[in-house]
Amino acid sequence: MQGVMLWAASLVAIAVPAAFALTSPLLQWRDPVYILAGFAGVVGMALLLFQPLLVGDHMPGLAGKRGRLAHRVVGAALVLAVVVHVVGLWITSPPDVVDALLFLSPTPFSAWGVIAMWAVFAAAMLGVLRRRMGSRLRLWRMLHSALAVVIVLGTVVHAVQIQGTMEPVSKGILAAAILLALGRVLLDRRVWALLPVLRQR
Repeated sequence: MQGVMLWAASLVAIAVPAAFALTSPLLQWRDPVYILAGFAGVVGMALLLFQPLLVGDHMPGLAGKRGRLAHRVVGAALVLAVVVHVVGLWITSPPDVVDALLFLSPTPFSAWGVIAMWAVFAAAMLGVLRRRMGSRLRLWRMLHSALAVVIVLGTVVHAVQIQGTMEPVSKGILAAAILLALGRVLLDRRVWALLPVLRQR
């Protein structure tokens, strides 16, 4: 029963803001590419809720190897969502994307989005290199966790600062759920315990 409630709560947390975004009056007269780009950003944020829950074995039915496999699949989907989001915005307004990538944009949320984007790509690359790190698995885990923190914080600040298609209350609840999920998993996995090991080197 508790597992069913967790799945239901997670799905509601992502479905409600997604529904508001799809039915937002701000989408009227918008070009289809812009709508796709914006919704890809919403999907990417929603996927962030599942990533820590999967790796922390908190999703019923997706524990152990199945959870880790799902974590990798969702991670790949997250990378795709980010690429679609950025490319779509590039197609609709190249100068704005260039300014954002160069940290020259006058809108503060742009910088947070770019930071989160590069952290997503770095985390994905680190995931690909996991097996090659061999005995340095503890270091890998710390680096991957640090990137996860940057991704979540950057995405949350980016999304909250944007006054766009996502409804503020449901967006805030989703952001809080993502932060809580990541915090819970970091505490459970005792990532900070790796720091003394690094100081000794």
